[in-house]
Amino acid sequence: MKRLLNIIMSGCIALSASAAMSILDIKYSITDDNVIPPESFETLTRELEENFYIQNYTDRSATLPDTAFSTVGTAEEYADLLSRLPAEMELPYNAIVGRFIDMYLTKRRSLVSDMVALHNYYGNIFIEELIKEHMPLELQYLPVIESALNPNAVSKAGATGLWQFMPATAKGLGMEVNSLVDQRRDPRKSSAAAAKYLKQLYEAYGDWSLAIAAYNCGPGNVNKALRHAGGGKKDFWEIYNFLPSETRGYLPAFIAANFVMSYYDRYGVRPTIVKKQLVTDTVQVSQRVHFNQIAEVLNIPIEEIRMLNPQFRKDIIPGNNHPYALVLPSQQCLSYIMSQDAILALDADLYSRRTYAEPGQRRTVAADSTLLVDHIVKVTHTVKRGENIRDIAKKYGVSATDIKRWNNLKRGKVKSGDVLTIETMEPGIRPEALAALNAGQKSATDTSSTAASKQPAATAATAAVAQAATQRKAAEPAAPAAQKTAAKKAEPKRPTTYRVVSGDNLSRIARKTGVSVAELQKANNLTATSIIRPGQTLKLPAKKASTAKKTTTKKRKSRK
Repeated sequence: MKRLLNIIMSGCIALSASAAMSILDIKYSITDDNVIPPESFETLTRELEENFYIQNYTDRSATLPDTAFSTVGTAEEYADLLSRLPAEMELPYNAIVGRFIDMYLTKRRSLVSDMVALHNYYGNIFIEELIKEHMPLELQYLPVIESALNPNAVSKAGATGLWQFMPATAKGLGMEVNSLVDQRRDPRKSSAAAAKYLKQLYEAYGDWSLAIAAYNCGPGNVNKALRHAGGGKKDFWEIYNFLPSETRGYLPAFIAANFVMSYYDRYGVRPTIVKKQLVTDTVQVSQRVHFNQIAEVLNIPIEEIRMLNPQFRKDIIPGNNHPYALVLPSQQCLSYIMSQDAILALDADLYSRRTYAEPGQRRTVAADSTLLVDHIVKVTHTVKRGENIRDIAKKYGVSATDIKRWNNLKRGKVKSGDVLTIETMEPGIRPEALAALNAGQKSATDTSSTAASKQPAATAATAAVAQAATQRKAAEPAAPAAQKTAAKKAEPKRPTTYRVVSGDNLSRIARKTGVSVAELQKANNLTATSIIRPGQTLKLPAKKASTAKKTTTKKRKSRK
């Protein structure tokens, strides 16, 4: 009994000491070794390097070295500089905030360099949407800790985009999330929604620290913490110990992000140099259109269209559902309007979809359209010793970011023996082409000239279909001379160019067209490190006479 009384008395003394501390004391003295940093701290710099903006609008090689500067400051210095920020929100300092600032200024310096450059583009969007809702502009740095300014970021819990919305929250705020469109990835739409949502949270709590905490863990968890804390407490720091462990680090990380994005140059962090400004505008798209069609007609890299429009998950704008805003470099918007008919007409059959079909009905294709179609197929790849994500991505002609997304790889690291799923494009023959091919072979068995002339579908087939026919004939017994003559007349003319499609690489194109990689490189002045892009047109080398045939001829001459 005496022991129990001692425990109770000790607890009362501790509570009384805690009560004697003011809220400012708690803010400036709190320490927590178990605080969990936001997932954005795990972002690898090489993930941002794959961003089209970083690759094409900045110059990382021109970034100045930062070794001449001290990397971190003192607690007093951090507190003083935070107090000087022209901020509406309270941004106090404590040991946890200091720990996050130090992390940004040491281990995450290169990440900060890239984020400063990305903020040059995305920050303007954040500020515009915050001003519309009359919100504090300090909130422009919330995506720094949410996503490291990566619009395609996906958390372990499934939150997506710059502002990391869960699907239910996004839909509740009017954002579209379906197989083709995910507006959580749309910088403009998600920023507008985030500003409205944060405004609702502030109106509910009347305190920015609680509103930010609720943005991270949900109003339910904040309300529970307020109830457990008791006593009418209305401040993040007062209910700190009752919040989820990740949320405890959320507000300190946000304060650290404001500090670092404002004072990075003071500590020698040199931002990735922006070599040219990206100015964009939008056009309304009210028809279904594929990025490949836009890229080829307007001569824009498809990667740039993806970077500007990450909300379109499969490179398809389903404008026939309802109009969508397409973001393009401002000088290209008028070109899109003037070229809209040409864009929609390009490879229309390849990207068309049936709106009505009867059971057993045959799908028809225009006589002058290609009879080949690329299909998305899933393959497995077992990681070999020494391989990394970039090597594997290069092998299959996909991006490292996609491989990580397909396989839920958060850190982007793989080890020998890991089995990865890869989505790649493989050429296939449409059923119509196969039927035409079979019809052409059947007619070849009839030696009459009338039968030989009834092959319009086969003559319209592409070179790849003709190549498939040649391979099949090689496996069959030799046909009479009359049959060979008929087949030769029906053989289509070999194409002289090839248009690169998504998922292509030189090896795949060489297999499709029946030439070697070396011949492709020579015909197009390409090197081993050259990059080809969807929509690019390559020259196909003329088919050379068979080496085996030349060798046989030489042997015969030597015998004479």
